[in-house]
Amino acid sequence: MASGFGWGGGRSRCFAYWQEFQKCYAQTDNPTECRPQNADYLECLHHTKEIKRAEVIREELQRQQLHHAHETRKAAEVTAGGAVTGVGLISREKPEEGGAK
Repeated sequence: MASGFGWGGGRSRCFAYWQEFQKCYAQTDNPTECRPQNADYLECLHHTKEIKRAEVIREELQRQQLHHAHETRKAAEVTAGGAVTGVGLISREKPEEGGAK
């Protein structure tokens, strides 16, 4: 890959990042200063951060879908049991025990 040519000829997708990293590495006395360029180059090659982010998004979507399915199932069970569903006109709060009657 360091040659800069991809499989189909021409420049590879990450060659610009490689050049930035190589330029930094050649100009500095402390190679640790080039860690951001190295990280950009490796991300371009392997997409590790992109894959991790996609997994987090997928897990959150599955969690939300499971929660929605659970809530829908609860509502369907109440309706199927023949219970009268409220329209919100009467509050169903329990009276406080030990208070004035």
